[in-house]
Amino acid sequence: MMSALAAVLAVTAVALTVQAAALVRSEWADPFVSTAPQRVPFLGGNEPATHAWSRFHVRYYPMTLVFVAFEMEMMFMYPWAVVFIEEGATALVEMGMFLTILGVGVVYAYKERVFSWQ
Repeated sequence: MMSALAAVLAVTAVALTVQAAALVRSEWADPFVSTAPQRVPFLGGNEPATHAWSRFHVRYYPMTLVFVAFEMEMMFMYPWAVVFIEEGATALVEMGMFLTILGVGVVYAYKERVFSWQ
């Protein structure tokens, strides 16, 4: 019987071999050489008119951070529902503390007028 390390190494070797074979085959099947404008990864080969950081106004960033905070909340609440069945009140208290911390962040964002659009 194969050890776990040997199995991992065998699967890794097979994956790397398949990847290398696919790369070689793609070069063999389509030896197309692209020109310099075709390699530019923006707007189909055109030069960008503005820098990427200057496209969005700074007022959108606080709202984005609040959105990310709520997404993190949802990411932790789904597994918590499974753990809550096993742990009971302890898990309920821990989630309460987590939601309280997020609530403080939302209150702070509200006081900083993140939710007001002008």
